[in-house]
Amino acid sequence: MPNLFLFLAFCFLLPGCNQKSAKQTESETNVASTPPGSAIESNQPATATENWTLQPFQKQDAINPILGPDSTTQFFCPVRRATVKWEEKDVFNPAAVVRNGKVHLLYRAEDKIGKFAGTSRIGLAISEDGLHFKRMPKPVLYPDNDFMKKYEWEGGCEDPRVVETPQGTYVMTYTTYDGKTARLCVATSSDLQTWEKHGLAFEKAYAGKYKDTWSKSGAIVCRRNGNQIVATKINGKYWMYWGDTNMFIATSDDLLDWTPIEENSKLAIAFGPRPGQFDSRLVEPGPPAMLTDAGILLIYNSMNLDKGGSPTLPPGTYTAGQILLDPKDPTKVLQRTASYFMKPEKEYEITGQIGNVCFLEGLVHLQDKWFLYYGTADSKIAVAVHTPEQDR
Repeated sequence: MPNLFLFLAFCFLLPGCNQKSAKQTESETNVASTPPGSAIESNQPATATENWTLQPFQKQDAINPILGPDSTTQFFCPVRRATVKWEEKDVFNPAAVVRNGKVHLLYRAEDKIGKFAGTSRIGLAISEDGLHFKRMPKPVLYPDNDFMKKYEWEGGCEDPRVVETPQGTYVMTYTTYDGKTARLCVATSSDLQTWEKHGLAFEKAYAGKYKDTWSKSGAIVCRRNGNQIVATKINGKYWMYWGDTNMFIATSDDLLDWTPIEENSKLAIAFGPRPGQFDSRLVEPGPPAMLTDAGILLIYNSMNLDKGGSPTLPPGTYTAGQILLDPKDPTKVLQRTASYFMKPEKEYEITGQIGNVCFLEGLVHLQDKWFLYYGTADSKIAVAVHTPEQDR
């Protein structure tokens, strides 16, 4: 771009990490060209058989949005060495976990200052009913003067997804942004409040081949155990879906160090966008993937192309679909929804930092219901509820 203004205008096209477009990301990522009919086909057709999905979800209109910006909370930023209103600009894209019978929402918050007019940090809010939340006054994960500073400053720490380990601790995948490249990273905690950073998810894989390539949005495969969503191994490995163009896959022995799956020395694709449909521009993981009786259920976010997408949606609209993958081979698609199950339709979903966005990241089971938490227009947070009895 010839000047900073045009560069920033171009960068704010996408939610989740609004400093870069999907087209840029795809051109810089080493992607395999997977032939139709292969085990990891990138463009599976839509299917009308959808009894394996988790729906319907009812948006809680009486209380939505459940969280919005707050200009009263302050935090001393150790990097900037100044007190900032750390969630004054926007709050969005939350992870969710049930701990001690309460929903813990870990959400992305932005201030209004600095190079990008907003550094991202991860805040924490807690609820007994999944609907009404009390925020903690300080962020729980943020850029600091530590070994991750070069990756986190000054874009920040974005878009968390959290799972429980079989040992009862918690693993967070989150995105860092240094002003040029988004990188998928890992942190752990025993209480969801104090987090230890473990660095880049792909740093050790293939001698650092993917260390400095664009990566984000890691959804680890889990199994529900009561109200706990616990990471589970398949074929002796943990699995993770990731990416914000096509859907890529990675495996791990310990949930900390991840190895992207390759095909012909390039990133293998589990599935990708579909021309002419709601998910025509990109696909991106939502909440952690869930191992069910039918297979691996992944709720995914998607974006509509400006031209060549679904004519029933405005250009650039973010909606959400669902896909079922093979538990014996998590790279293989079994079924995929023919249409979205959630779209922007409320004023707070249509108008904001980035308009026409429902971006799903948090899913918990509480009191025999499913609570789905999502960012709205990159500005606020809302919740939708699924009651299984509605299916009967």
